[in-house]
Amino acid sequence: SLPDVHARVKILTIHTRKVRVDNSVDLEKIAKMCIGFSGADLANLVNEAAMHAARENQEEVSQNDFLYARDRIIMGVEQEFVLDEEDKKRVAIHESGHVLAAVLLEHADPIEKVSIIPRGQALGMTEQLPLKDIKNFPQAYLLDKIGVMLGGRVAELTLLGDLSSGAASDLKEATNLATHMVSHWGMSELLGPVYYQKGEEHVFLGREMAMAKDFSEATAKLIDDEVRRIIREKEEEMLKLFKAHQKEIVALSERLVEKEMIYADEIKSIINL
Repeated sequence: SLPDVHARVKILTIHTRKVRVDNSVDLEKIAKMCIGFSGADLANLVNEAAMHAARENQEEVSQNDFLYARDRIIMGVEQEFVLDEEDKKRVAIHESGHVLAAVLLEHADPIEKVSIIPRGQALGMTEQLPLKDIKNFPQAYLLDKIGVMLGGRVAELTLLGDLSSGAASDLKEATNLATHMVSHWGMSELLGPVYYQKGEEHVFLGREMAMAKDFSEATAKLIDDEVRRIIREKEEEMLKLFKAHQKEIVALSERLVEKEMIYADEIKSIINL
């Protein structure tokens, strides 16, 4: 099994023994930001951080080097292309929507930082930092997680009045999460406390394998209807919330266009709720 936060701290301690790190390095915070990392991933993290420090001609590895290495491992390298002003503004509004949703929704994970620097396939990124490794997900937490996923799309609707293709991965994640809530975790009053098999996650191929459903087409339609209902109801809730907080989205997006990356402390000062 993958290491928990305490094990990740110990693994990082082992891999940094021969690396000169400065006083800014907080291995516990780094470990909390590396949920899902294996021991090999953590070794790679330290290696990437050390190489980044060397490229910057530093004598020691800093916390920022570790943060850079984590972003590189998770999201890939920064892209060389530059967004034009219109795209930059839209991406900033989209990411500001994720940020505001995370701040406003009671059960959402705290925000760590937001960026509109293109990495890998993503034009922007909003990073949340859970306070602990969660093994059991309450329904309220899952619904707010869907709300954060929908925040970018809703922000575009609220400020720009139309949509872009930038919400594709958000919608995919929200749909998968809502499907699990309905078919696997019994979180639908309509379908009740029943587990419905909709495919099998293959541990080696890392994708869902097709297999025979153990329920009728009528039940499949009910599952689809419930997934659609959960997402639509959460979207309507976010639309009402964002209409009351348009000035916060504007303030966040303008600062993002200016700085391209902002961290939790500055986000709190901008929103100031």
